[in-house]
Amino acid sequence: QVQLVESGGGLVQPGGSLRLSCEASGSIFSISMMGWYRQAPGKQRELVAEITSGGRTTYADSVKGRFTISRDNGDTVYLQMNSLIPEDTAVYYCEAEGRAYYREGGVGDFGSWGQGTQVTVSS
Repeated sequence: QVQLVESGGGLVQPGGSLRLSCEASGSIFSISMMGWYRQAPGKQRELVAEITSGGRTTYADSVKGRFTISRDNGDTVYLQMNSLIPEDTAVYYCEAEGRAYYREGGVGDFGSWGQGTQVTVSS
């Protein structure tokens, strides 16, 4: 019922920057949290950054000072990634939690994931 579409991944040299975007759509009543996770080959998916509806942010230690998460007034979240290093190479996934309208009426909790976007940092 709630879909997330990511964009902005690609290949970048070490030290470069990329900006990821994720737009939520569907039967959204409210979104309480949006975030970015990443998964490198052979590793578990890990939290990169998240932002609440009130604007409170959380970052993984490995990206503090380099990445910035933000959200517009609608249902889009961004991840500005600066000073990229090869260890940032991974598939980046958008995640959202909140409340959505049911087809049969009423409102309930939802949690959705995007399809993922590849970020590769290499010279």
